Amino acid sequence: MRYRRPSLKTALGITRAKRRLKRQLGITAVMRPYRAPGNYKRRALRRVGYYSTPMKMFRLIRRVFR
Repeated sequence: MRYRRPSLKTALGITRAKRRLKRQLGITAVMRPYRAPGNYKRRALRRVGYYSTPMKMFRLIRRVFR
């Protein structure tokens, strides 16, 4: 596995601080209604088999031969 140098934000602790702040404020709960339409669409597509292996292959072939 390749070593990746941490970004400046990570080294300064900004990423961790933002994550901690979001948890304390309950941002995930606040943002849940905004994510709901995308989640609903993704769930519907999964139910009809859009993400199944044959459909992935079909989309790949269609993209290659456009």
